[in-house]
This record gives sequence, C-alpha cells and structure tokens, in this order.
Amino acid sequence: MPKTSNMDADTTTSGPFEDSWDSLENYQIPKWYMDSKFAIFIHWGLYSVPAFENEWYPRLMYQEGSSVYEHHVKTYGSQKDFGYKDFIPMFTAENYDPGEWARLFKESGARFVVPVAEHHDGFQMYDSDISEWNAFRMGPKRDLIGELAEAVRAEDIAFGVSSHRAEHWWFFDGGMRFDSDVRDPAYIDFYGPAQKGPTYHQDHLASMPDEEFLEDWLARNCELVDKYQPQIFWFDWWIMNLAFKPYLKKFAAYYYNKAKGWGKGVAINYKLDTFPVGTAVFDVERGQLTGIRSLFWQTDTSVSKNSWGYINGHDYKTANDIICDLVDIVSKNGALLLNVGPKSDGTIPEQEQDILRSIGKWLNVNGEAIFGTHPYQIFGEGPTKVYEGAFTDTHRSPFTSEDIRFTCKDGILYATVLKCPENGIVNVTTLGNRSQDALAEILDVAILGGESPVSWSCSDHALRIETTVKSEQPIVFKIVYRASN
Repeated sequence: MPKTSNMDADTTTSGPFEDSWDSLENYQIPKWYMDSKFAIFIHWGLYSVPAFENEWYPRLMYQEGSSVYEHHVKTYGSQKDFGYKDFIPMFTAENYDPGEWARLFKESGARFVVPVAEHHDGFQMYDSDISEWNAFRMGPKRDLIGELAEAVRAEDIAFGVSSHRAEHWWFFDGGMRFDSDVRDPAYIDFYGPAQKGPTYHQDHLASMPDEEFLEDWLARNCELVDKYQPQIFWFDWWIMNLAFKPYLKKFAAYYYNKAKGWGKGVAINYKLDTFPVGTAVFDVERGQLTGIRSLFWQTDTSVSKNSWGYINGHDYKTANDIICDLVDIVSKNGALLLNVGPKSDGTIPEQEQDILRSIGKWLNVNGEAIFGTHPYQIFGEGPTKVYEGAFTDTHRSPFTSEDIRFTCKDGILYATVLKCPENGIVNVTTLGNRSQDALAEILDVAILGGESPVSWSCSDHALRIETTVKSEQPIVFKIVYRASN
C-alpha cells in the first residue's frame, strides 16, 4: 500500500554543498542551460477535464459566488456530490503519446522541457511512493512524467520538472466553508487538511504551513529528484513564505549534491526574492526585464493569454509575438520557458502545435542568433517600451522596424530587426561610428537564411543596411567584425 501520510525526508547527501546560503552561493549555472535559451513548459492535469476558465478551477469551484463555482454546480452538481476528486476517473489520457510530444518539442527548437509534476491541486502526475493520489495509481494509471522524461531524452532534449505543491496548503480552503467533499475525512490526504489561505486583500505570508506539511513538501521534491534526475527544478511563487526558508536550503543542497553525483549541470528556478542572488536562477512569470541582467535569468509564459492549462476559449498569442519576446529576452541574458496546455486525453491542441512549429521554422533559420549567444554591450535599440516585472507580457505595443536586438557569439554580432522594414532599409544607430557602443571595424554584413544581396555602409550616425528580403517575422543580420586591440 503506498504511503499516504506525511514523511520526513532524508536530505543527507555527500557533496560540496551544505544547507546554508553561504555554501549555496558556490553554485554555478551550467553552460548547457545558459546556451539553451528556449524551452517548453507543460500544464496538464485534472483541471484539463472541466477545461473551464483556467487551471485554478479546483480552487475556484469551491469559492462561493465565483463563475467557476456556478459553472460547476450547473454542469456537474453540488460540490458535496461531485467534488474535484471525481474528475480523476475522467482523466484517462487515452491519446497520450510522449514520443509524439517529444518530436513536436524537437521541431519547435526547444532545448529543454519542464512538465508540471504536481500542481496546486495535489494530484501527482508521476509514480509516487508518498501519496496514492497520483496518475500511476488512479486515472490513466501511467507514470506520465517518467514516460515523457524517457521520450524527451531520446530526442536529446534536457528534462526538468516543476512543483507547485507549496500552494496546496491553502488551495482548497473554500471547500471548508460549506458542505463540500473537502470536509470529508475520507479525502483528507488529497485535499489537505485545507488551511485558510491568502486572498487579494491579505498578506500572502500570513498563513504559515506547519512542520508536517513542510516535511512532506520536501519529501515530495526529493522523490522527484531521485526518480527522474531533472536538470531543471522549477518552483512556483509561494515558497517565498518564510516558513519554507530552511527547507529551501535543505532541498537545494540535496539537489545540487545529487547532480554532482550524476555528472549533470542543474538549476533551480525561483520567483521574486525567494532565493538569495547567485544560489539559483531567477524567473519572471509572464514578464520581462527592461535591460541586461548580469546573471542569467528566465521568463515563463504561455501560448495563451488567459490560461496555462487547457480550456475551451483560449485567447492565443501569435507565434510572431512570441518570437519577438524570445529575441528580446535572449538579448537581455535570459531564456524563455513557453507553456502549452494539453487536453485531458493527452493531445496538444492543433493551434498550439502550429505556434510551436512556426517558432521552430524561424529558429531553424535564425537559431544561430539565439542558441549559445551572449548579450552585447547594450541589448538593443528602438522606440517600443518593454515593461518590467511579472504579468506584463501583454502590455507592450507591437514592435516596429526600428526595434533591434543584439546578441553575440564567436566574433559575430547578430542584429535582429523585430519587424521587417517595408522599404528594406535598416538604420542601426548603435553601430554608427560616433556611437560609444560602435564596433571597432565591420568586415561584412549578411542576412541569415537569405541569398538576397545585402548592401551596407557605416556613417557617423548609423550602420545603414539595405535588403530586398520580405518577411512577416523578425529578420537577423549577421555582422562580422574585427575586435579592437
């Protein structure tokens, strides 16, 4: 019988790291990660069965007065008679083909893949020895994470996982306020016990998880490390609660020491100020930065503007907008983790597949300017404002032909024009002879993937480039230069 009670995690490992911030400051971001730049995030779980509003359905269905609550009662009946647990038999993943997913991700150009191993709802998508509430023992009765790990690695793509378990402490608290199945002791191992959680008008640090929950949180994450050897371990925001601090140090030391034993470079992703700078990799949810960050960082966002998980009624971004954001992020020393949300049957929606393939086609031509690059002296130029911080990725205006981003590699500067100019003329003011950021000597200018001739000249005010290329997507100029002595 699988263990369903909370457990103490043995985080004792041999290796160079101890569970102190001073020790963890010796962490080094692996080169493979900094070179990868583009990856796939996957939100898939029980919430894809109702496919309504967003992946917070399991919380909102117990929030009296919410649109999700009303939808649930109308569609499935009362929360006492049909609770969130009752979606488990409906989550069959009958068309799930991890090899097909992996081939799609390869085609998209992604260099690593990070599926959600456990979301706030507490249903584990993998074979767990800690709780019976997982996909291996219920629903599809398959180790969905393990199968994907094998398929992704077969395509020479790095594999990671994400944990959103921390938020489970309060995720089902609404169901404790009225007669629902959350209050049934038979389901306490799945739903909680649900504690009073943060609201939009309440300090999100006010509700402190207890030792039993924290030990269980640590054990679940260590189990993921041991079973799947992920090279990325992504955490959602609520680990910033002060009660997690000693457990974060324990986990990081455990994970980093394990990775040393595997001979693999790994990274932990965190939001806000959860980890001290330099001990893990900073991540911005649905947002970007306005300038170059000296330390490598990451954006996580989705192909959809209104949900991470699958729903009926997505408001999708365009592939072109995502490509532009990828270029902007990479120019500022970052990487893009782009989410898709499969249906409950295990298929990825066609429109999301199309977006990924469009990105892949662009990267197939222009990936030289993305993968393995590093920032130039400045990230770029142009009039369009990019807003900084979380949840700002849909705030900016469309990029123009004056918006240019720079990346470098092996004595080459790549200038990506985020909108192809209709007249074929690009003026790169940063590279004018009098600019403080000018190159010492430009030897050649060419366009990636294009056989059309490019003419160029450099004045005091700008590098002027003329081309006959027409494109609906960003175009990249490859600028070969001689470095100054």
